[in-house]
Amino acid sequence: MIHAHRHRIPMAASGAAFVLLLGACSHAGAPAAAQVPSVDVAEVVNRQVAERQVYSGRLQAVDRVDIRAQVPGKITKVYFRDGQRVKKGDPLFLIDPRPYQAAADRAAAQLAAARARATFASADYVRAQKLLAGNAISRRDFDDRFNASLSATADVKAAEAALEQAKVDLGYTTIDAPVDGKVSRAERTVGNIVAAGYSSPSLTTLVSISPIYADFDVDERTYLQFLDTAGQREVEVRLGLANETGVTRLGKIASVDNQLENTTGTIRVRASFENTDGALVPGLFARVSVGAAPPHPAVLVDDRAISTDQAKKYVLVVDGNKTAQYREVFLGSLVDGLRVISSGLKPGERIIVDGIQRVHPGEQVQVKVVPMAGENDPVATR
Repeated sequence: MIHAHRHRIPMAASGAAFVLLLGACSHAGAPAAAQVPSVDVAEVVNRQVAERQVYSGRLQAVDRVDIRAQVPGKITKVYFRDGQRVKKGDPLFLIDPRPYQAAADRAAAQLAAARARATFASADYVRAQKLLAGNAISRRDFDDRFNASLSATADVKAAEAALEQAKVDLGYTTIDAPVDGKVSRAERTVGNIVAAGYSSPSLTTLVSISPIYADFDVDERTYLQFLDTAGQREVEVRLGLANETGVTRLGKIASVDNQLENTTGTIRVRASFENTDGALVPGLFARVSVGAAPPHPAVLVDDRAISTDQAKKYVLVVDGNKTAQYREVFLGSLVDGLRVISSGLKPGERIIVDGIQRVHPGEQVQVKVVPMAGENDPVATR
């Protein structure tokens, strides 16, 4: 009896242990619930846009003149203040005119004497003609008087030219502004002796104010899209300075260079802008926006939702089953902070805008609908 009792207890214990072990194994073998990634999803923006490309440019004056003396002499007056705006024809400098006035008076006197000699020679020639007809003068004397008349007439022309040159030199003593614009500082002041000619020191510089040019280089795509047909349809050009958030100044294409630079793949473009307030200063950097004026419908997305797969650009589209689908897209320009999608997306589709790094194409996702970033931002480029 004792032996049989001892035998049943281990069997019962073994059975209980087996049940516990089986339950543990069954619990350990149950599959864990799959974790579905949560992502932010936004519907693509669909609206009318005027697509533009933005480039960095530099402002250039339409007219820039180095003011130099055209006759030597002493500066007796400076008519402008440093940085003053002047009109075409306003006096800038006066070079002592007295020597040139004296030269003009002397040339005038020489002209008067030449005309008197010409009058006498002409009358003497007329008399010689009458004497020759009556055989009262030799042919040689007649020829001498004829030659004297021609020489006197030529002397008059030379004296007239000398007087004209003297008057021109006298006029050069007053240096006027050749164009409307703004002068720099006076490099030579009253009392200085100045030389004449291109190699002489500049007295000041004068730049025109309005209109003003903006020179910039555009890529081949922009040229083919907008500028090669500039004569056939309107091209909108806008400009903004470094301290401005938008590109509010409206201009027009002034010229497009005649060839594309092979090394850079760009072509030089010049646009013209009105500058009546003088805020645009030659030499400043500026942002220049180029695009077609007529708006067209476009799909736009946040740039951060676009990923790169080798040379391709793509987004993850969330379909009706909340599955992420790979979609290659082709990009346009930035408009109001959003990227234009030239092809690859349709209006009404939704894409992942945050959490894309946690998702693989074909996976289920938990969707949190958010607005497209920048969709309601103020329009900065208009």
